[in-house]
Amino acid sequence: MSDKKRYSDEELQEFKELILEKLAKAQKEYDSLRANVTNTEGNDIADTSPTFKVLEEGASTLSKEEAGHLAQRQMKFIQHLQNALIRIENKTYGVCCETGELIPKERLRAVPHATRSVEAKTNLRKK
Repeated sequence: MSDKKRYSDEELQEFKELILEKLAKAQKEYDSLRANVTNTEGNDIADTSPTFKVLEEGASTLSKEEAGHLAQRQMKFIQHLQNALIRIENKTYGVCCETGELIPKERLRAVPHATRSVEAKTNLRKK
C-alpha cells in the first residue's frame, strides 16, 4: 500500500453512505425477524387457539427459534455497522487494528465493518 495513514474525507463519506444504506436494510430485516418471533404481525388466534396439530406446532416453534437466532445475528451486524460509523467520525475507519495499515477499499466495500485486513484476519485464525 501507499504511505497513506487514513482515507480522505471524500472517501470516508463514500463509505458512510454505503454503511448507512446497509444499516437501513439490516434494520428493516431485523424488524421483520423480530416481528416473526413476537407475532406482532398477526391479529389472529394462531398462538392462542387450542390445536392438536403437534407437528405443526413443533415446526412453528422451530421456525421461531431460527428467526430468533437470525435476529440476534442481525443485531450484532447492526452494531458492527454502527461501530464503523463511529470510526468514520473519528477518522480511524479503514485502518487495520492489527497492522495499522489501510484496509483495501475492495475489502471495505465487501465488508464495510471490517477492522482487519485479510492478512491480519488470516493470521488471527492461525493463532
